[in-house]
Amino acid sequence: MIRFGIIGTNWITENFIQAARQSEDFALTAVYSRTEEKAKEFAAKFDIPHRFTDVESMAASSELDAVYIASPNSLHAEQAILCMSHGKHVLCEKPAASNRHELQKMVDAARNHGVLLMEALKSTLLPNFQSIREHLPKIGPVRRYFASYCQYSSRYDAYKQGTILNAFNPAFSNGSLMDLGVYCIYPLVVLFGSPNRIQAEGTMLDSGVDGQGGLLLAYEGMEAAIMHSKISNSYLPTEIQGENGTMIVDRINQSRKVEIRYRDGSVEDVTKPQTKESMYYELQEFIDVLKSGRLESATNSYANSLATMDIMDEARRQIGLVFPADRAIYK
Repeated sequence: MIRFGIIGTNWITENFIQAARQSEDFALTAVYSRTEEKAKEFAAKFDIPHRFTDVESMAASSELDAVYIASPNSLHAEQAILCMSHGKHVLCEKPAASNRHELQKMVDAARNHGVLLMEALKSTLLPNFQSIREHLPKIGPVRRYFASYCQYSSRYDAYKQGTILNAFNPAFSNGSLMDLGVYCIYPLVVLFGSPNRIQAEGTMLDSGVDGQGGLLLAYEGMEAAIMHSKISNSYLPTEIQGENGTMIVDRINQSRKVEIRYRDGSVEDVTKPQTKESMYYELQEFIDVLKSGRLESATNSYANSLATMDIMDEARRQIGLVFPADRAIYK
């Protein structure tokens, strides 16, 4: 049984708790919130015995073994490093940090303190992503990867009325690329590694974050095209096109249906059943890695997280998307 503390009291955290409680190895023992009122309310809702309004106090507590971090992106690195310095394992929501510099510091801290750090990017740990990897050789030499995650944000209406919530505030290292584009980029990196060239475009909003964007990534013998948006919807599936056939995935962030359409017209459904909530699988991967005595996931590895962050850093450089966290590098 791994005892978890939670940093963040939002809807993502609630979904995580509901999924994690499907695991017999998960115990929720602590929650952190900036206010006592919110901590008390959240603890009562989920029957959490210990609550904290000071992150360091929770990090130092003997009541937990690991921490799930779901705070704003800009806070991930500082909070994760603090927790790891107290010997706590860290499962950190995607994107794990604001930039490569922060993420490297997190990885260094994990190694220095002998703890597990894993980015909570769920889609690469779902049963059907395993199916994608297993059946990918069937389509022959891969020539193109296409992924789209465009989802109109419920907070965009407030933004248009003049209220800038966290999702559109650069102070929190947010925006379309960081929040949604990462779902398209991370699986690409896991499957095919780092690209040789990156070309990025983006639509910048007045608040200083990107509302939408696209990337073209060049590999030896193949290319990748990615679309992401928080100001429009897309219903396109993901495609991995090979010389012998095309693998079609219904949604890159969920991967509930996977089929292969071969050049001869035949169709093979390679979908695997998913019996748990989608966030369960990232939690179970984290726990399985710990129980095996390892301190790094083979799939959501440091190398894959760093390579994904490198792509996003370069894309942001090209479209002029700068966060306050970036400026801290040069202080």
